[in-house]
Amino acid sequence: MILSDKDIKKHLKQGKIKIIPKPNFREQLGPCSLDLRLGNTFKTFKPTQYPYLDLKRKMNFEILMEEIKVENGAPFILQPKEFIIAITKEEIILPADIMARLDGRSSLGRLGLVVHSTAARFDPGWKGKAVMELGNLGIMPIILYVGMRICAMTFETLSSPSEVPYLKQKDHKYAGQKSPRASKINREPKK
Repeated sequence: MILSDKDIKKHLKQGKIKIIPKPNFREQLGPCSLDLRLGNTFKTFKPTQYPYLDLKRKMNFEILMEEIKVENGAPFILQPKEFIIAITKEEIILPADIMARLDGRSSLGRLGLVVHSTAARFDPGWKGKAVMELGNLGIMPIILYVGMRICAMTFETLSSPSEVPYLKQKDHKYAGQKSPRASKINREPKK
């Protein structure tokens, strides 16, 4: 069941769900979601000698990316057809019986901004800042500002607590992240 605004506030007040820093409910709380704000760290692919990304190759994809830090309130220009990864200002900590989903804001989607390509689910037991895969599908650059409301998170209760929450999984790759991290898909076992 998806939590309502009333239940989101209750879970935050009780400390069952933790959001750091605390959200401003007047600005960030919707009927069944909580808006999260754009953080100040971005990663973009830099020019490379590799002609493609080989997912079976033992490679650290971090070396293909450049980290960019932007001051609070400063702009970041997302060019047409550009892809970057970014973080939220907020850190999210979920208990073993609640998962979350991240959605783009409709007002930004209507400008051609894709907020996440595929990674919309945050497993029970998640801890860290949300990483978004931002893309500009439009034909004009979009200026994003650190601190702007960029996405909405919904929270869903599980039928029972997860037996192995995210932080207890042996293969968790992105737990506790404070900045955007490149893909770690090549750490998965090869078949």
